[in-house]
Amino acid sequence: MTKRIKWAMSLAAVFLALAAPGRLQAADLPVSAFFGTYSGGGVAENQDSIYFAITARDMDVIIRPEGSGFKVTWTSVIRRGGDPSNPKIKRKSTTRIFTSTKRPGIFRATDSADPISGEEMSWARIRGQSLVIYQMVIGDDGAYQLQRYVRTLSGLGMQLTFTRLKDGERVRTVKGRMVKTAN
Repeated sequence: MTKRIKWAMSLAAVFLALAAPGRLQAADLPVSAFFGTYSGGGVAENQDSIYFAITARDMDVIIRPEGSGFKVTWTSVIRRGGDPSNPKIKRKSTTRIFTSTKRPGIFRATDSADPISGEEMSWARIRGQSLVIYQMVIGDDGAYQLQRYVRTLSGLGMQLTFTRLKDGERVRTVKGRMVKTAN
């Protein structure tokens, strides 16, 4: 083999190694890529429930522009407790408005408060194809609770991974998929 062929093969090997999945960090999407209405469902794994360790959830999320940031409204319909063939249904909705900060891809909730006072602090960031929202509060005993919503764009919609931690211990995980139903 000539030196030129060896050099070309070495260069090709380096290029292929760099282009392999997971090797290159995808650029962060703009927040506008997440705008739309999404609907779907998922399953929750609860560490804090003896009888209903796994529960089904219906989920909706609406992400819209708002000032220099965005507004997110998410709704969960939770089925748990009572008779397994006829569980109790609970509907919970949350809305947060996030504004841009001086740091690219990091947003502050407009209603974010001081967690040491027992009030909720919330912020968001974009990492690659994921919009991650955090909510944190510190209880009267000094233990913290942190909720993390990772919404990742994929195919026709979005995947959700929700995690709730209490003082570092996982209490609940929800995984689901949603389809984009409107822009």
